[in-house]
Amino acid sequence: MQELPKFITLEGGDGAGKSTQIQMLKSYFEKQKIPCLFTKEPGGSVGADEIRQILINGQLNKWDAVSETLLFYASRRAHLVDTIWPALKAGKWVVSDRFADSTLAYQVYGRQSKLITKEQVADLYHLVAGDFKPDLTIILDIDPQVGLNRVSRRGQADRFEASALAFHERLREGFKEIAAAEPERCVVINADNPPEMLHREIVRLIEDRFS
Repeated sequence: MQELPKFITLEGGDGAGKSTQIQMLKSYFEKQKIPCLFTKEPGGSVGADEIRQILINGQLNKWDAVSETLLFYASRRAHLVDTIWPALKAGKWVVSDRFADSTLAYQVYGRQSKLITKEQVADLYHLVAGDFKPDLTIILDIDPQVGLNRVSRRGQADRFEASALAFHERLREGFKEIAAAEPERCVVINADNPPEMLHREIVRLIEDRFS
């Protein structure tokens, strides 16, 4: 593996298995003796975690798409400044459960709001992150109904998970379009496979990309 630290993000719809894969990657990096910080969005720092609470909890439509997107980007800025950039500077790899692709997928593709466009979200990204991007984004693709069934078995859904099936179907297509637009960064893999098989595929992607 390359010594220069890398920033890897895991994306996908609700119930795709990102949390499980993050836990398995923790064991992998430990065995490889590669220093790695694992984090998530929204959240990942003190300020970002405070914003997370108001984003995740409450009524589904308590904000319009603009307000919601601005909150996500305020959280992301804190996450970058307080957590991600210092870790990379210190020589640690960083793996994040969600990043900016989720905001684009959820707020633009999922919400289908006419209040905010892909171009405006791109401008926000540049303001908050500049030219910084993940070195690799792994998108876990799953049938939305299968994912929601998994979510229902976990218990109470958050305000995004509680959205209608049509929202989650648009979300899936949004992630596919994002991946198609940046094939050098994004890789889509089938999240219907068993967790161990999925983990092996993710490890192969990381090793092939950075060895």
